[in-house]
Amino acid sequence: MSTTFQLDTATSRATPTPAPMKRLTVPRIRSRKVDGVTEEPLVMLTAYTARQAQLLDAHCDLLLVGDSLGQVIYGLPSTIPVTLDMMANHGAAVVRGSYHSVVVVDMPFGSYESSPQLAFESAAHLLKETGAAAVKLEGGEAMAETVAFLNQRGIPVMGHIGLTPQAVNVLGGYMARGRSDSEADKIVSDAKALDEAGAFAVVVEGVVEPIAIAVTEAISCPTIGIGASAKCDGQVLVTDDMLGMFDRVPRFVKKYDDIAGMIEKTVQTYAEEVRDRSFPGPEQTYQPKK
Repeated sequence: MSTTFQLDTATSRATPTPAPMKRLTVPRIRSRKVDGVTEEPLVMLTAYTARQAQLLDAHCDLLLVGDSLGQVIYGLPSTIPVTLDMMANHGAAVVRGSYHSVVVVDMPFGSYESSPQLAFESAAHLLKETGAAAVKLEGGEAMAETVAFLNQRGIPVMGHIGLTPQAVNVLGGYMARGRSDSEADKIVSDAKALDEAGAFAVVVEGVVEPIAIAVTEAISCPTIGIGASAKCDGQVLVTDDMLGMFDRVPRFVKKYDDIAGMIEKTVQTYAEEVRDRSFPGPEQTYQPKK
């Protein structure tokens, strides 16, 4: 059941006044999976700015303020250098730009791993600063205690297993996970541990399809696939990847458009018109009153 929301006339380019609408909630997302079945898959995309959130919001169930912003926005080599303040600033912008989707903010590397107490302080800071509904953290069984600790203290948590980018130095790269029996068993165990700890959803990234299906069937909360299986309970992609903003994208990304090409062509036209003095024209210039 998809719904398109109309926005009233903008009060400014950055802050349009929305038509009345009720934002989805974490319990609503969790309840989409009933007796192991999600009839309509959940739609999630990444968002990093208010304007991006405005464009995505009506079409998504969840917006993820991913630590992928380190690479997409800041040009960093990985997600490792991303800070809590960076996540808070972008998270607040996305909340301001959305009125329908559940906004989830990634907890950056180093902000939660050492103890449940540190995780609570970091997560509480993010929710206070952004107004988001939930946080996401990477890791399976090792993070189950932390997930339960946060959940018991009023902080909804989305888990993330399989290919976990913050652990890329340990994993040795961004290759698919679950090809060996031991690795596959570990992924399923991780998912079960997060589910039992109270995660309201689990991202399953870069996992061979049979294991992604096994995880989806093994846990009661929704799975959200990225490089996993269409049989997951939902899907997520990095928005800039699926829009075609980058030439190189992971194998599991489908490019739905060539926004980079469109931008380059438009800027080329602008530059040509500036240089031949056809811009600005009469429509873009002010004349004295008669």
